[in-house]
Amino acid sequence: MKWIISLLLCLSAACASAAQETKHFVRGSYQEIVSARAGKPFIIGFWSLTCTNCIDDLAMFGKLAKKYRDLDLVLVATDTPEQKRELAHTLQRYRLERTESWVFADGFVERLRYEVDPQWYGELPRTYFYDARGNAVAVSGKLERVQIERWLRENKKPK
Repeated sequence: MKWIISLLLCLSAACASAAQETKHFVRGSYQEIVSARAGKPFIIGFWSLTCTNCIDDLAMFGKLAKKYRDLDLVLVATDTPEQKRELAHTLQRYRLERTESWVFADGFVERLRYEVDPQWYGELPRTYFYDARGNAVAVSGKLERVQIERWLRENKKPK
């Protein structure tokens, strides 16, 4: 019986890690993310393992993703590809393992940030709220749940 339980635990861990594929964020990735969501509201959040406010935002996003099943959220870690395991573990901890996930994979991070937004100088967390028309509002710093829920209500997809 212990053997079966151990096997099931291993399989569930393998499935969880398989569900989390972290893509490499390189030149052109931001436009790829935005283009794939043309005509749809979504949120893209930039974060890091070493950013306390980022971790707070991840915890909140995890709760919101549970409440709002149709939340289109993309998370981009500004860490390195070598940290993929730790990134996946962190996302899993906050129940975000099924969220589209990327990690900076270009040593010239300034170029990546500039491609995202010429007005972004690396402060984290950095979140972009896109409406269905493709208009984005950028927010630097820790988010408030009420601000995100207001945006979600205003940008709810018509049924």
